[in-house]
Amino acid sequence: MYVFCLFFFLLTFMLKKVMYSKSIVALLRVERSKSNMDTKMNHLPEELLSNILSRLPARELLKCKIVCKPWFNLITDPYFINSYYFFYNDLIYSQNQEKLLVIHRPFISGVETFISLFSWNFNYPKQHVSSSLLNLPDEYNSDHQYWSDIMGPCNGIYFLPGYPNFMMNLSLRQFKALPESHVTDSKGTYSLTEFAGFGFDPKTNDYKVVFLKDLWLRKTDERQKGYWNAELYSLNSNSWRKLDAQDIPLPIEISSSSSQVYTYMNNCCHWWGYVDKYDGRIEDVVLAFNMVDEMFRKIKVPTIEYSNSSVECFKTLLPLKESDTIGVLVYPARGIEKCFDVWMMKDYWDEESWIKQYSVGPVPMISKFVGFYGSNEFLWKGTDERLVLYDSEKQNTMDVHDYGKHDSIRAVRYMESLVLLQKGRESGRSPMFFLCRLVQIIYRYFFMVFFLFFFYFKKYIE
Repeated sequence: MYVFCLFFFLLTFMLKKVMYSKSIVALLRVERSKSNMDTKMNHLPEELLSNILSRLPARELLKCKIVCKPWFNLITDPYFINSYYFFYNDLIYSQNQEKLLVIHRPFISGVETFISLFSWNFNYPKQHVSSSLLNLPDEYNSDHQYWSDIMGPCNGIYFLPGYPNFMMNLSLRQFKALPESHVTDSKGTYSLTEFAGFGFDPKTNDYKVVFLKDLWLRKTDERQKGYWNAELYSLNSNSWRKLDAQDIPLPIEISSSSSQVYTYMNNCCHWWGYVDKYDGRIEDVVLAFNMVDEMFRKIKVPTIEYSNSSVECFKTLLPLKESDTIGVLVYPARGIEKCFDVWMMKDYWDEESWIKQYSVGPVPMISKFVGFYGSNEFLWKGTDERLVLYDSEKQNTMDVHDYGKHDSIRAVRYMESLVLLQKGRESGRSPMFFLCRLVQIIYRYFFMVFFLFFFYFKKYIE
């Protein structure tokens, strides 16, 4: 019996050894071919290789990371990641291809938030607008989640304030839920309203989120007008901390309309606000927060009135990236046909440099301003409940999509990015990869170990 078992395991072991030797040969061939590929890739000038790879979408570049070591080193290089963001997105824009990211949620209980990606080409007729619904991961997709705003892009990263707060890189399908803030309120106070800001600190290579929260007295349920608490989140530390309230230029009120457009410029996020003077006057101001030195700044604004000063108007901040400064859009609150004025801060660091840049209109069927696209394209929700893109230079409109009468809509430009939110996955290899490698190793040496065990066990019995 022992002889038969010994013969059987010896035969099995020899067969496995032959199979293993064949696999070794195949593996050597693969490694040799990879080595040859590495050699060939090393002969390509890095500038040429970078130019070629920069023309691919971000998700395709993730696959290219495992082709060979030179490609991996190039694609994960911080300089390439930064240059890719500008090169690829400028390339898409130069080809008249446009992409728009829209978040919308019906004002109905139990209805989830929808994020859609719209794309079109200006070389084709207006009706050729394709759309795709982006499905969030299951942990973000339930009736208990709520978002009504979207901020970005900041190097291709977007931030959605709500429940929960989270960052995302849609081009890589990466999502990062922010932890809940455990910063305690001051004794005897609580918060009901908050305003968010999102940006990047190039000095520490860190993405940050700042929240301004109003103050209410628990004892009397009265709001402390003009006073706020501030909290800051850091992606690098994945934690919140409280900012010194003395650094906020108080008292100041923040207008809710300032949250409609993501205004991030010169490493600063901005909110449109005002100050109630003791003589009853209201003075418009802009509150800025610098993501690098983490300091607040109050920017004085001259009296900005709509061309027809007798009508009620809205004022909304704009990022004017071509001029590297901020602006203000002023338009009437009522009416079917509307004109609007654009003011700009000619020198961002000079409060006295505000000028009226231009006026546009009348534009038909404008109801609500929901986004700013590029340098001269405005996104509106029309009176017919359609999302409309208006080009102020060409003075034409394009219908993007239909929405419900009471839907909440925010729209931003979509941009590709290689920035990783999950720092542990730079290698491109998931934990499943290493598990499979472990199983392969165990399988290869199982019969050898079993034979040795059997041999020593037999010897022990004898």
